[in-house]
Amino acid sequence: MSIATDVEAPNRAKRLKAASTAAHERVDSGVMQAAPFADGANYQRFLRFQYHLHRRVETLYADADMQELLPDLAERSRLAALEQDFADLGLALPEAPFGPELDRAEALGWLYVVEGSNMGAAILAKEAAKLGFTAEHGARHLAGHPEGRALHWRRFTAALNEAELTAEEETRLEAAANAAFSHVETLVGRELRK
Repeated sequence: MSIATDVEAPNRAKRLKAASTAAHERVDSGVMQAAPFADGANYQRFLRFQYHLHRRVETLYADADMQELLPDLAERSRLAALEQDFADLGLALPEAPFGPELDRAEALGWLYVVEGSNMGAAILAKEAAKLGFTAEHGARHLAGHPEGRALHWRRFTAALNEAELTAEEETRLEAAANAAFSHVETLVGRELRK
């Protein structure tokens, strides 16, 4: 006798989460060990770290093909808010290049990581507020979406899950997400631990 089960395979976002859990934990741990909210100097390093990351992915948010897959993508960019944070604090923007051109699968992997960071930004925003930096001054890039972070994330993952990809693209997507986490780890070491 066999028992039929109706167990659904995990969707793409859940598979990416499972495949990148260890890398995600290393990034979270590295950021918090750097104590970015201990004082103003550490927070300035945190802003530079964030700027390097968001500058690297900015071209993905402006890409018309990616916007077709992820309709609200352009409005999700946090680079302009980061630039305003630098202006709020009277800081010069660091030299930071835009990232290389990525194909669709790779872009989705990078965007998964960067968009996911907005969920954790709720905690970071509370820590920044202790230093006097808020969504109106100095920590604009950490502000949640007006409709809420969770809903904003669910909309992103729904569009991510619906994108049609080949098996080979799925493999590249996962590799790109891990490469994005690796890049963030490098930035933590370079920009936060000084």
